Amino acid sequence: MDTRLKVIPDGSISSTPGFRAGAVAAGIKKVAGALDLGVVTAERPCTAAAVFTSNRFKAAPVVLSQRHLVSGKVRAIIVNAGCANAGTGKIGYNNASAMTETAALKLGIDKQSVLVASTGVIGVQLPIEKIRTGIDRLELSTDGGHDFARAIMTTDTIPKEFAVISPEYGFTVAGCAKGSGMIHPDMATMLCFITTDAVISAANLQRLLKRVVDKSFNVISVDGDTSTNDCVFLLSSGAAGIELKPGAAAYRAFGKALEYVCVDLARAIARDGEGATKLIEMTVSGAASAADARKVTRTVLSSPLVKTAVHGADPNWGRIIAAAGRSGAKFDLDRVNLKIGEVEVLKNGAPLPFDRKLASAQFAGKNVHIRLDLGLGRASVTGWGCDMSTEYVRINADYTT
Repeated sequence: MDTRLKVIPDGSISSTPGFRAGAVAAGIKKVAGALDLGVVTAERPCTAAAVFTSNRFKAAPVVLSQRHLVSGKVRAIIVNAGCANAGTGKIGYNNASAMTETAALKLGIDKQSVLVASTGVIGVQLPIEKIRTGIDRLELSTDGGHDFARAIMTTDTIPKEFAVISPEYGFTVAGCAKGSGMIHPDMATMLCFITTDAVISAANLQRLLKRVVDKSFNVISVDGDTSTNDCVFLLSSGAAGIELKPGAAAYRAFGKALEYVCVDLARAIARDGEGATKLIEMTVSGAASAADARKVTRTVLSSPLVKTAVHGADPNWGRIIAAAGRSGAKFDLDRVNLKIGEVEVLKNGAPLPFDRKLASAQFAGKNVHIRLDLGLGRASVTGWGCDMSTEYVRINADYTT
């Protein structure tokens, strides 16, 4: 972490000055009394940036939010859990629009300035009347970010939220995310919402967000599935009065702060993967390009054979190399080096004698490290994933029932 950034203790998405949030139990989730409808809003119009799923099967809220972003100024985000509002046709689109309209009436703003996101089961219509009733009961506060983070959870076991402040430049970056299953990045995979009070143009905000997503959410994988509802929203209110321009020290500091928040949230998603017992951190170096490094990282982290080997603490390194070789990245086995934790098992494509018990111990802890050097260039990427247990099968076999 950049030592010039300060982590906000118990930070949430509403830790950014000028933002409020809140959540209610609207009755969308099956669990009675569970928070499932949340709103975050800013005191002033915000510059906004976003990345969305590249899945061609896009949920209604994704399509609607893409259109609302064109307005250029955003004031709020409304999110529900328990229903993805995906594969729901024209009715689903109208319900997504009704969500933005209901939130806008509650807040006294234009519905075009409201973004919407949904998560949950595909192919089920939203209980829009429950949402309207829930919004009527909604209370917003500067402390409401924690409830908002809990309201967006589905199979998540913990809320995921993080916030930092730059004492040097006075801006805050705060965010929360949800994601546990159907996680395999491609533009974005999961829901993530970020707020800041820095002053930055929409074009620069979008440029920074895309770059940071490639270093965080685009290098995590739980199960190899890319959702229909994936999105990352970033709202910048400008309330801090600090104008960030490319080339300036403050601009670079903001980029680092944004990256730090997103990496923390991405790691939290990987650690909380459905049925996961271990976090896998994989560093691919020596790649011919950053794109190749990401390809290898994504392929290895999503490999069921690698994930089950990690779960069983089996140092079966051949599975790692096989996954790297089929990734589509430039690959020359004669140049490949591999370490499982601190145990070197492959050098220049040739297997090395190693202590299997020691190598197994590298997979036995809660944090597993894999280091793969392709020996082809200077590009490197670090990504995160998790092991695969029988609990993952149980969760997904019973998800809709």
